[in-house]
Amino acid sequence: MPDEISQDSYVTEADEIVFLVEEVPRKLRKVFDASTAKFGLSRTQWRAIAYLYRSPGLTQTELARHLDLERASVGHVIDQLEEAHFVERRSIEGNRRVWSLHLLPKAIEILPSLRLEADAIYTQLLTGISATELATVKNLLVKLSGNLAD
Repeated sequence: MPDEISQDSYVTEADEIVFLVEEVPRKLRKVFDASTAKFGLSRTQWRAIAYLYRSPGLTQTELARHLDLERASVGHVIDQLEEAHFVERRSIEGNRRVWSLHLLPKAIEILPSLRLEADAIYTQLLTGISATELATVKNLLVKLSGNLAD
């Protein structure tokens, strides 16, 4: 009969660390969802607006890569943003199948308020964490991410 695993090893210290690493983004998404809802936006729509502000003219495929979503899912997000007059699709000369994405004035006008909301959330998240601790956390997260790189 193979060696049995002791009950003490069912939940390990590594499990507890991974659970915490998973818990923080889940809670952060929840807080962001509540915050962006004040503006009639989802968190994903807010992120799409932010990427389009930073890189005007992205295609839907490029935006999907930035958001780590399927192209069809991003298409739905863009449809919603277009319907709300935050974004417009513009045809790319010489290619009738590809559209570039651009923010409309309504999106530009809301960006300062979204920035304030995000900054307030980041302040809440980082309260009580020193610059040294923050640098350590960042370095550790970079290492963890690198350990799981494709």
